[in-house]
Amino acid sequence: MAVVEIKTTTPPTGLSEFWYYFSRNKGAVIGLVVFAIILFLAVFAAFVTPHNPSIQNREVLLLPPAWAEGGRLTYFLGTDAVGRDILSRLIYGARFSLFIGVVVVSISVVSGVLVGLIAGYFRGRTDTIIMRVMDIILAFPSLLLALVLVAVLGPGLLNAMIAISLVNLPHFVRLTRAAVMTERTKDYVIASKVAGAGTLRLMFLTILPNCLAPLIVQATLAFSAAILDAAALGFLGMGAQPPTPEWGTMLAEAREFIQRAWWVVTFPGLAILITVLAINLMGDGLRDALDPKLKRS
Repeated sequence: MAVVEIKTTTPPTGLSEFWYYFSRNKGAVIGLVVFAIILFLAVFAAFVTPHNPSIQNREVLLLPPAWAEGGRLTYFLGTDAVGRDILSRLIYGARFSLFIGVVVVSISVVSGVLVGLIAGYFRGRTDTIIMRVMDIILAFPSLLLALVLVAVLGPGLLNAMIAISLVNLPHFVRLTRAAVMTERTKDYVIASKVAGAGTLRLMFLTILPNCLAPLIVQATLAFSAAILDAAALGFLGMGAQPPTPEWGTMLAEAREFIQRAWWVVTFPGLAILITVLAINLMGDGLRDALDPKLKRS
């Protein structure tokens, strides 16, 4: 009599479970690889750039890319209107864009989670006041509100980051509030309260850890939105100021040459597109890996 062996597979747990669901989204893996390359270039910009991004060479004004007629290998992506190497400025621009994203997301997450926790846990008049303020902020177009704030604070990279953080704040407040309202009525929270846990312990150690999954996904998407908003403000002259090698500022400086020197506009635009797309693809993968409702069996 033949014996049939039944093999059982143990479901992945912890980090292996996260990577299992994340890696099933091929777009997310590609986005992670692209983002890792951009991050590497940004961190080691001083070692991988062929030229100083601020040095002007008057002998190679608007030099085309290396593969175009008249191009040089030493300036692989060409030069801008004052002879600065575009490739070097793009790599250093990655530093500014990623730095902006990290700072904006950090400010938005910390302040948004704190305010959302207070609104969702205490409810009542506190919740009403907080959410009406958030509704007022959301009533304005995000870029327009950021422009007004920068106009009041003054043009500059720091003020641009503060303005973008405030624009992104309501999304984290609303998301945190909704998650807290869902969790606060569950049995484990009630049991902790009965056991004598204080308000701060309930908020930050009992409820908050169970609300992190959607917040991580939202933070990833806010990261890409911050890069876009910073580039838009730079393009409009309200963000990073020349000669800072920031992608939006590079686009603003090059717009008058768009017809006769396509490369000075195309490559900064592609850098923004590729970076934002890679981060959004990673966000989709994080959503699949962290949201139990979307995990495929």
